[in-house]
Amino acid sequence: MADNPNPALKTPTDLKANDAKTVAEALNGILADSYALYLKTKNFHWHVSGPHFRDYHLMLDDQAAQILATTDAIAERVRKTGNTTLRSIGDIARHQTIKDNDKDFVPAAEMLVELREDNLKLVELLREAKDIVDDAKDNATSGILDDWTDQAEERAWFLFEASRKG
Repeated sequence: MADNPNPALKTPTDLKANDAKTVAEALNGILADSYALYLKTKNFHWHVSGPHFRDYHLMLDDQAAQILATTDAIAERVRKTGNTTLRSIGDIARHQTIKDNDKDFVPAAEMLVELREDNLKLVELLREAKDIVDDAKDNATSGILDDWTDQAEERAWFLFEASRKG
């Protein structure tokens, strides 16, 4: 995936080839998990029910939009490092670590807990990627990883607070 044999797609970069490939691999993993988390968040947004329906429905829609907004920037960072990014749903499935939820019904409280854990998993992956890009001296990616980490932490926090009892 990160190998780029097509000269037409060979974007120039000052990163060393092995470093750029490692950065691209980390970012493509984050991209796959971002799409998985986006779709799960939208799924729960569409299927949430119960006494807090409106609040959860709106919160999950906001969170899904925030996650989706990062995907283009992630893919573009991969391309800027001279590599290629994900190409299909199958490619996403091969690289994602966040598990899908295909259940017919998930109680709202379980949705919030699952999404909170998934966002915390994404935070973990973002922190790992931060170390990789810092080692590669990829300052641009390093800076935006901080923003994406903060966003994922905030989503996890909101999900935690929304799921607290009394």
